[in-house]
Amino acid sequence: MNAAEPVKIKLMESSASSSRREATRQKLYEAAVTLIAEQGFSATTVDEIAERAGVAKGTVYYNFASKSVLFEELLRHGVGLLTASLKQAADEATLEGGRNVDALDAMIRAGLVFIDRYPAFTQLYVAELWRTNRAWQSTLMVVRQQAVAVVEDVLRAGVENGELSEEIDIPLTAAALVGMVLVAALDWQSFQPERSLDDVHAALSRLLQGRVSGGR
Repeated sequence: MNAAEPVKIKLMESSASSSRREATRQKLYEAAVTLIAEQGFSATTVDEIAERAGVAKGTVYYNFASKSVLFEELLRHGVGLLTASLKQAADEATLEGGRNVDALDAMIRAGLVFIDRYPAFTQLYVAELWRTNRAWQSTLMVVRQQAVAVVEDVLRAGVENGELSEEIDIPLTAAALVGMVLVAALDWQSFQPERSLDDVHAALSRLLQGRVSGGR
């Protein structure tokens, strides 16, 4: 064994350990979001989260200092995934030569796909946006703004190149678009589940084209 081998082995072991921990955290996120969506944060215990995730109670505390910390990290993780999917959709639309309105439309679809995949998280996220007495409120506002900022960037680019009206209130319009997708998707899943994702996207797309682009 040469001198480099021990270093290589340690790096491989470290990578494997990191992957295992990430997989465990993912199981805990999924268990927590499902339970909290079903019965609320206060009624959900660490024991229940551990049982649903199929791990020992100590594993929960090994990864997170408390239930509140777990939930705060869950919000970071979930909104982070949403933000990344929105940015990827916008970037791909731009690379394909689309307009900024096309990038916005791509983000609407990406948001619907995310919500369709993670309905329990979305319900939880929307509910928490209206609460003001949670320890993680400041964290929630930060991660929410990260998601909205992706939409703001596309709107701003559209205004700068003359594609969109200069009268657009960028921060408010970005927040309205994100809110539109969240509320429409939850309404779709709760009250109109017979509709397809394509149906919902088409309806929101027409609204976007008519209201944000102004037919320009």
